[in-house]
Amino acid sequence: MNKIKKICVFCGSGLGGKEIYSDVTEKFAAEIVKNGLELVYGGGNIGLMGILSDNVKKHGGKVTGVIPEFLYNLKLGNKNADELKIVKDMHERKKTMYELSDCFVALPGGIGTLEEIFEIFTWQQLALHCKPCGILNIGGYYDSLIEFLNKTAGDDFMKHDHLENLVIDEDFDKIIPKLSACKINKTAKV
Repeated sequence: MNKIKKICVFCGSGLGGKEIYSDVTEKFAAEIVKNGLELVYGGGNIGLMGILSDNVKKHGGKVTGVIPEFLYNLKLGNKNADELKIVKDMHERKKTMYELSDCFVALPGGIGTLEEIFEIFTWQQLALHCKPCGILNIGGYYDSLIEFLNKTAGDDFMKHDHLENLVIDEDFDKIIPKLSACKINKTAKV
């Protein structure tokens, strides 16, 4: 069992085109608090990021945002967070989020969300950490990506063992227990 105290969530600064993304993000926020976890996220006050952090706070949870200075200067920082860390740039943001967190989950989002979860998942593959990584596949948003990852492993560009380390679930109330129970296969290196 992984002792998870802080969960890092990567998600969109937009709302996406379907109401289910916002609805499930709200429910997932309540689930984070129900499991006694603190939220670490990108520090934004808009889109799914804003919904997530506002709802964690609404349910009595603790929120730490990490935002680069240039985004903070655009007034995109969530001042309702318990702690808002303002960092130099995007690289320092990811490093700080990694250092603060015990596990990582991607909700729907764009290219930034994909980049964040893939970098942290790559670090796991390279045995730079053994923290669980997951994807909450709300409304089938990541179906094509999951198919692509299976093709990547099937075509021997990724080891199947490593792909099995990625926790994927469609149910907001099942992914946290799965992350807690995740046993990282440390032999799945390059």
